[in-house]
Amino acid sequence: MANSNGPETENLNPFAIVQKQIDTAAAYLDLPAYAVDILKKPRRVLVVNFPVRMDDGSVRVFEGYRSQHNDAIGPTKGGIRFHPGVTLDEVKALSMWMTFKCGVAGLPYGGGKGGVVCDPRAMSKGELERLSRAFMEAIADIVGPEKDIPAPDVYTTPQIMGWMMDTYSKLNRRYTPGVITGKPPIIGGSKGRHEATAQGCVYTILSALRDIGRSPEGATAAIQGFGNAGRIAARLLSRVGCKIVAVSDSKGAIYQPEGLDLQSVERLKDASGILDYGRKYGIPPEQLLELDVDILVPAALENVITSANAHRIRARIVAEAANGPTTPEADRVLKANGVLVIPDILANAGGVTVSYFEWVQNLMNYYWSEEEVLDKLERNMNAAYASVRDMARLHDTDMRTAAYIISLQRIADAMKARGWF
Repeated sequence: MANSNGPETENLNPFAIVQKQIDTAAAYLDLPAYAVDILKKPRRVLVVNFPVRMDDGSVRVFEGYRSQHNDAIGPTKGGIRFHPGVTLDEVKALSMWMTFKCGVAGLPYGGGKGGVVCDPRAMSKGELERLSRAFMEAIADIVGPEKDIPAPDVYTTPQIMGWMMDTYSKLNRRYTPGVITGKPPIIGGSKGRHEATAQGCVYTILSALRDIGRSPEGATAAIQGFGNAGRIAARLLSRVGCKIVAVSDSKGAIYQPEGLDLQSVERLKDASGILDYGRKYGIPPEQLLELDVDILVPAALENVITSANAHRIRARIVAEAANGPTTPEADRVLKANGVLVIPDILANAGGVTVSYFEWVQNLMNYYWSEEEVLDKLERNMNAAYASVRDMARLHDTDMRTAAYIISLQRIADAMKARGWF
């Protein structure tokens, strides 16, 4: 007989999960049912199929998506991911999470998201460039500085954003840096953007540590996903005194209770892989999530904390650097067990916040120092964290529901002001 609490009975579709999260938060608000219905579906979804010539002379046809969830407050904003597992439902869900992330951070954006079904790790630089330019050409009619502003996401880079910006500018016959963020600084990228997602996450972790009366000095942390956000988060946490005891990537996981030599781990990551840190330190990747640590940072993909393993999570703080790492069923277990979850739409809002700063700088053609960018980011993240914490206390609910309450109300107010209901 199947376990009724097991993953086989849990809906892990990200689109269904975000709709459930909306319903949970909407129960605290006096909103018309049709206003909630508007928010439970993207306003526009584009599916494109486009050809790309490969290095061997063959032509492959790729499928891509761009979802624009809600533009009541401003243009839509969100990343583009290149990944073999990209699905339409995933992109739709991610665009919706972006709307609520922007709402929590107080940004004048709605949410957008894009993706191309491909394996960029198996492509040459030339093939990636042709893919990037072809995808931008395919979606160019619905993006723009006042329509929808893409950014990097899984397996996309500042260079890819540069190619896309160049393609859009050529199509429109004018230099348009504000069409996309996360670009190289020489063509309008903001200082501090590369570290922004991780830096914003660390700001919220420091706020959470203060709330539970714990100093960062000596606090233990496990990082699930040693990519851009996870790797930088580990480095930043180490700088404020935290002890990084475990990290993982797509190849495996390592654990050293007395603290990893982070410089060695980073060096190995760039060379032969983190598992070469030493066989005796290797652990099953799923075990990392269940370590007895102060801070757990899921920084990979969706649905890693589910009803199947939530009761084994022993971290005091879970800071979601990834989008959608925790399912609704797992949320209930974590709350019952006293785990403080800093939800994705708050914890990883640093990236879109500095993307907003980049867009503003592009429109002004005036650029800030890294110190100015990080100062603005810290103030914004601390204010967002405090508002979510206070809302959670007001309604005696978890931080995720509180974050959605704040964001849903803000978006609903904008829709009502525009006469949408």
